[in-house]
Amino acid sequence: MSARPAGPTGERPAEAPTEGHPAGAPAIPLVRAQRELWRHLWNWTLGALLVVWLTLVAVAWYTGHHEAEEITDGQLMAVARLWLVAEPGPVPSPSEPLDRRRVKAYVQDLAVLQWVDDRLVADTHGMATGLGWASAPAPGLSQQAYRGPQGRSEWRMYVAEDRTGGQTRRVAVLMDMAQRYDLGRDVAEHVARPALLLLPLIALVLWWTIRRGLRPLEHLSREVAALDTAHGQRLDDRQRFREFSSTVTAINTLVDTLQTRAQREREFASDVAHELRTPLSAIALQARAAQTEPTPEHLQRLEQEALRAGRILAQLLDLARAQRSGGASAPVPTALGEVAAGLIAAHAQQAHDSGHELSLVQPEAPVTVRVSPMLLELALRNLIANALRHTPPGTQVAVEVWQDARACGVSVSDDGQRADAPAVRAADTHGLGLGLRLVERMAEQMGGQLVRDTGQPPMTTCFTLRWSD
Repeated sequence: MSARPAGPTGERPAEAPTEGHPAGAPAIPLVRAQRELWRHLWNWTLGALLVVWLTLVAVAWYTGHHEAEEITDGQLMAVARLWLVAEPGPVPSPSEPLDRRRVKAYVQDLAVLQWVDDRLVADTHGMATGLGWASAPAPGLSQQAYRGPQGRSEWRMYVAEDRTGGQTRRVAVLMDMAQRYDLGRDVAEHVARPALLLLPLIALVLWWTIRRGLRPLEHLSREVAALDTAHGQRLDDRQRFREFSSTVTAINTLVDTLQTRAQREREFASDVAHELRTPLSAIALQARAAQTEPTPEHLQRLEQEALRAGRILAQLLDLARAQRSGGASAPVPTALGEVAAGLIAAHAQQAHDSGHELSLVQPEAPVTVRVSPMLLELALRNLIANALRHTPPGTQVAVEVWQDARACGVSVSDDGQRADAPAVRAADTHGLGLGLRLVERMAEQMGGQLVRDTGQPPMTTCFTLRWSD
């Protein structure tokens, strides 16, 4: 089984031990299947279709029964009023109920009862006994229980009244509730059934449109895979679809960032090669001279060049330590004054031996920034060490912690370039560029910047680690 490649962040999936795997042996990484976007969209589309269809069924069910109630109530009222205006005749014999197996659901079997002055004169279905009425019921819509030969059943009833001609005539029209429910179910089925039949066709069309619609994304993916970032190749900004513009812009920005970082890496590698070439060449020359004439001066210069190369390598190790993943601690609120005071104490002996005046200025209220304490200490230590090493004896090196309305930071200033300052030795000026490049990178990692200016008089040089609010 092949190992899974690293993800976009460079992290690899955790390796879980397998059953029966011997202790101490390399674990076999578990490969997680990668999902396809079109299947993801297809599953969500099917889910949405199912929700829509279920909603349609629920609405159709409610609408069918509601319409059945409206239709049947209207039918009861219409029959009752029609019966009132009809000429009264002899009491008809009970009619035979409709055979529900041979008629449509829309054909309703209605029972009619008529009273004249509380005297029953008509009963089409012989229901008066089963209803248990001693007199004519009150006008209006109601629901009645009927006990017949086949058991108890529910009926919907409407009673209409007419008081013309000195008589009170009432007509009750009844409908079996079971027939009413059948009508509602039939209406609901006729509404929902077409949607159910069309669902597979709609799903097939959506599947085709999803696959077709994702083709531009697949084409863009192939273009991204074919990019030659080593030569700064970028994607064409003129995209067919507006939605891709932000993605293309982000990819081009990433390519530009990679190019900028690659250029900085090349420049840094050139600086490192230049910084190391000089002391290594000097070491070779001094070693050759010491072989022919081993004088104390040759040996001392050989030692100085070796120490100089060692300082350059120490700076490179600091940079590697700062950039190593997990090497820097997580950003936490850090007091600039505390870190600066600790470094001043650590460099006090070096400043005394080199004849420098080393001081610290900070406000009474603590100034804190959210950074990695290790990166902050490395950056500030390099600035202080550079100031002590590259300025002549008898000069001042001042560390100041400050804060204003827009920013805060810590500055390292010196007056090594004043007119009456002693000249610094040429050997002490080497390595300054590499150290500042190291501090600049650390400042970027901490979310700040390294600023160089002349400083406040009498200072002549000032390097500042600055964080904007």
